[in-house]
Formats: sequence, structure tokens, C-alpha cells
Amino acid sequence: MLRRAWMLYYDGLRNMPRWARILCIIIVCKLLIMFLVLKLCFMPNYLNTHYTTDEEKSNHVLNELITKP
Repeated sequence: MLRRAWMLYYDGLRNMPRWARILCIIIVCKLLIMFLVLKLCFMPNYLNTHYTTDEEKSNHVLNELITKP
């Protein structure tokens, strides 16, 4: 099953014109950069920076789940 899926993409990319391959590479690079920037800037690791033990982290999460509507 996985081999068939791999061959599908491999044959598709191999038979693409050069401009289409370059465009796919640009799109993939832009997506990777976008997700890395979003992850670093907008999704900080709040629990590790504010709490030290697993018990404190779990209590915070539990309280947030219960008190938030």
C-alpha cells in the first residue's frame, strides 16, 4: 500500500515539467517557513515556562478546562 502511494508521487513528480517541479518546491518551502514562524511566534510553550512539575502543569490544564466556558 505504501509502496503504491510512493510510486504514484514519484512517477507524478518525475513526469512533471521543470517549471511545475520548481513551483512545487517553492510552495513546500513557503509552507515550511510559514509553519515554523507561526509555531515559534504564536504558540509558545506556556506550561514549561510557567510551571516546573507535571502536577502543577496538570492542575493548571484541569482548572482551565473546568473554568472556561
